Amino acid sequence: MDLHPQYWHWLAFGMILIIAELFIPSFTVFWFGLAGIIVGSVLLVAPQTPFTWQLFLWAVASGFMTYLWFKLFKPLMADRTKAGISREAVVGEIGQVIRAPEAGQRRGVVRFATPLLGAEEWPFICEQPVAVGDRVAVKEISGNTLLVGKHKAA
Repeated sequence: MDLHPQYWHWLAFGMILIIAELFIPSFTVFWFGLAGIIVGSVLLVAPQTPFTWQLFLWAVASGFMTYLWFKLFKPLMADRTKAGISREAVVGEIGQVIRAPEAGQRRGVVRFATPLLGAEEWPFICEQPVAVGDRVAVKEISGNTLLVGKHKAA
């Protein structure tokens, strides 16, 4: 049995995979579908390409585009802002002061044992005087700064 798919077979296959991405939330099947469309385009130019070369081209194109997605495009799309974060996820967390506010200022830096919304260290404002090593509890969020108070050990 000798397979000789036409260009439109690959185009249809690619479109089916791209449509399947609507139901599979990984955003990887899309790249396999795009590679199928590329193979279909190559067959338009070179219709006598053997099936094994078509499969090879599809595999290489799929792998290359998936690699580009994970190494180049996806990291550029990461949202690194803290805007719109859930207040409830932060309030009450306890951290340790690693840089106390300087004389006449209220701002310092607090570190949490586990990352809090993706960051271990956060700038803070405290109404009470605190020193390096003091434990503080988050009371509120103001932009990307935490409003904290001294933590009273139980």
